[in-house]
Amino acid sequence: MKRRIALVALAAACGCAEGKLRQPTPAETAALDELEERTFRFFWETANPDNGLVPDRAPSPSFSSIAAVGFGLTAYGVGVERGYVTREQARARTLATLRFFRDAPQGPDAAGVTGYKGFYYHFLDMKTGQRFQTVELSTVDTALLLAGALFAQQYFDGADPGEVEIRQVADELYRRADWAWASSARPPAISMGWTPEGGLHDYDWVGYNEAMVVLVLALGSPTFPAGDGAWDTFTAGYEKRWGWGASYGGPEHLRFPPLFGHQYSHVWIDFRGIQDAYMRGKGIDYFENSRRATAWQRAYANQNPEGWKGYGGDVWGLTACDGPADRQAVDSSGRARTFKSYAARGPGQLDDGTLAPTAAASSIAFAPELAIPAIMAMKEKFGAQVYSTYGFLDAFNPSYDYQGPLSGGRLAPGFGWVDVDYLGIDQGPVVAMLENYRSGLIWKVMKKSPYVRAGLQRAGFTGGWLAP
Repeated sequence: MKRRIALVALAAACGCAEGKLRQPTPAETAALDELEERTFRFFWETANPDNGLVPDRAPSPSFSSIAAVGFGLTAYGVGVERGYVTREQARARTLATLRFFRDAPQGPDAAGVTGYKGFYYHFLDMKTGQRFQTVELSTVDTALLLAGALFAQQYFDGADPGEVEIRQVADELYRRADWAWASSARPPAISMGWTPEGGLHDYDWVGYNEAMVVLVLALGSPTFPAGDGAWDTFTAGYEKRWGWGASYGGPEHLRFPPLFGHQYSHVWIDFRGIQDAYMRGKGIDYFENSRRATAWQRAYANQNPEGWKGYGGDVWGLTACDGPADRQAVDSSGRARTFKSYAARGPGQLDDGTLAPTAAASSIAFAPELAIPAIMAMKEKFGAQVYSTYGFLDAFNPSYDYQGPLSGGRLAPGFGWVDVDYLGIDQGPVVAMLENYRSGLIWKVMKKSPYVRAGLQRAGFTGGWLAP
């Protein structure tokens, strides 16, 4: 009864009937088709075909983001299913990518390597694949890379020698990640990263955020797993951060202001109907929680407490994204405003008027009745400025029309600030969650992974598709 009451309340907040999510119209279906293909082509056309590395951003010159590579490995299967590329083409690209990461040098040196202990540096040189400047060895970005590899392992299930090798190499990459080492500073908590200059970071993955997939993969490892209690350590921080609650007229949920925290892990893991101890206590699951977070963001934009231009019921979405500049300015009403360049934005955390289309579009699997109107509204109202070759540009800010140096992007007369780049870690959830909404492809494939199942079970998840 508690769950049904919660769903009815959420349905009222979303403007939809329980269990009757609005299906897209023919015009909306055509728009989703186009958006998915354009977003897919970001990965297909900007990656280095020799080593599979995907740029952090484009068209601006960029290093590679290993998380973007993980999203790319996932997108290639989507491309096959949608007919954007052939299976042979996707197989060759996937194999080149996995071979590169298998063969790339690893070690404790500060330069000339791609990673250490089975983990990889956050950013890599697009050509050499070696550590970019002095960036950190990242556990979360490695997890996103490995999630893409595990998707490829399960998707390419044929007898072709290339597909056999994909499965073998993906297995090797996953098995050599030393999660016990990554949690050796303050076990069983997993450190966010490591550098040869400073060792393991002082910060751990504790408290609700995008790192559920980190914990699941770490717990599922058959070789160097995280210790017992790692998941409980992660969830013990929930109430110490944003906690459970409601605000801005949105529904109650486990909060994390930027929407990417409610999306990334869900790209690969179907959390519908499975629960850990925390969610059993709340009477919902993490999928429902992300649905509520989506409704919360829409409610916030509709309320628009900061009075930014463009916000509304169909124009919303705060997450980590590019921004116009790090500066303060005074608007036409005399109000002091603070703006940021790249930053994590969210209700109650940071709102400088910058909207990210990925925030709404990547929520389509949770709340299509909210996300589809937002996709259509942003394209119809602002498309000439924010929609181009690879779908939606990363971000825009209709309130920013100040002269002076920009961190990136451009000022569009009569419109405001617009990004000029697409970001791989924002493009990835768009194409993946569009496909999960439309066919459930990635969820279905990842359910076959024994490592994902083992990790979820060690974390205490039960019910749903995990039932024997």
